[in-house]
Amino acid sequence: MNSEWRARRQDCVLLVIDVQDRLINSIVQNKDLIRNIRALIKTARALDVSVLATEQEKLGGTVSELENLLSGAPKVHKLAFSGCGVPEFVSNLEKSRKKTVVACGTEAHVCVLQTTLDLLQSGYKVVVPVDAISSHTVEDRDTAIRRMTAAGAVATTTETLIYEWLEKAGTEEFRKVLEIVKERRETS
Repeated sequence: MNSEWRARRQDCVLLVIDVQDRLINSIVQNKDLIRNIRALIKTARALDVSVLATEQEKLGGTVSELENLLSGAPKVHKLAFSGCGVPEFVSNLEKSRKKTVVACGTEAHVCVLQTTLDLLQSGYKVVVPVDAISSHTVEDRDTAIRRMTAAGAVATTTETLIYEWLEKAGTEEFRKVLEIVKERRETS
C-alpha cells in the first residue's frame, strides 16, 4: 500500500468485532473504546458506509450502548477467533463488495488481530482505529497494533478516520457528522 492511499468511505465497510457484555468490564479503557466505536457506527450510518458485526459465542450480546446502533447490520456469531474462519462472515463481507475493512472492537490481540491478518492475507486493505480497539492489558493491545501494522494494516484514530470519510467541510453531511464528533468529545 503506498503512502498516498486514503480510506474512502465508498470503498469501506466498518467491522465491529466482539464488543460484548461478558468481556467489556475487563477491557482497558472500555468507556473510551465504546465512545469511539459508537462515533464510528453513527458516522458510518450517516455516510452510508456498510457495517458488519461479530459476536464470540458464550460471551453475551453486544453491549447495549452499541446494540441499537447496529440494528439491521449483519451480525455473525462465531467460535473461531477470526471472522474469516466463519463462512457466513466471509459471505457477508463479499456481498458488501468493499475492499477496505475498518476493524474495531475487542480483543485487539485475539479476534481483531486474527481477523485483520486473515483479511490482509485475502487481499483486503485493513484500517485500524487504534483508539477503537482494546484488550485486557495495554501491552497486549499495543503489541497487537504493532503486529497488525507490520503486516500491512493502516493505523489511525477514530477522529482521523471520520474526517477522512468526510473529505470536506461545508456540506450537510459535514454538519451531521460534526454533531457526532462534538458528542464524542463531550463524553470523553
